[in-house]
Amino acid sequence: MSLYLVPVRFREAAAFVRDWHRHHPPPVGQIFAVGAADDHGILRAVVIVGRPVALHLDDRATLEATRMCSDGVRNANSLLYGAAWRATKALGYTRLITYTQAGESGASLRGANWRVVAQLRPRRGWDTPSRPRADRDSESVRRTLWEATD
Repeated sequence: MSLYLVPVRFREAAAFVRDWHRHHPPPVGQIFAVGAADDHGILRAVVIVGRPVALHLDDRATLEATRMCSDGVRNANSLLYGAAWRATKALGYTRLITYTQAGESGASLRGANWRVVAQLRPRRGWDTPSRPRADRDSESVRRTLWEATD
């Protein structure tokens, strides 16, 4: 089976993430999304790219692949990570980042020529007295920060 890139609107990408992502809901917004469809035109994977979640990385030159999600089809994630980087550069941005959680190999990222930037300790969560937030299971997990390269 071959895969090809398709444009995806936010609602469709968010619905795909809701149906297939293992541990996160769809993000609140996006700059763009790209999909991978099979020979029959069936959407098999999406990447959603937006502003960096970490405010200190939101420097107007950096975007973040905030969600990558597939139905398990082989090579879709690498295809989309590469496409996301090309689109990011075409829009004038100079950096694209993403994160993986402990236990995720990063094989798709390495296949798309991304590199590890940092190994991050588990965060305490987002809850503060001035901004109450409900914790999710992903707060106490080690993460790896990745960056796209040419």
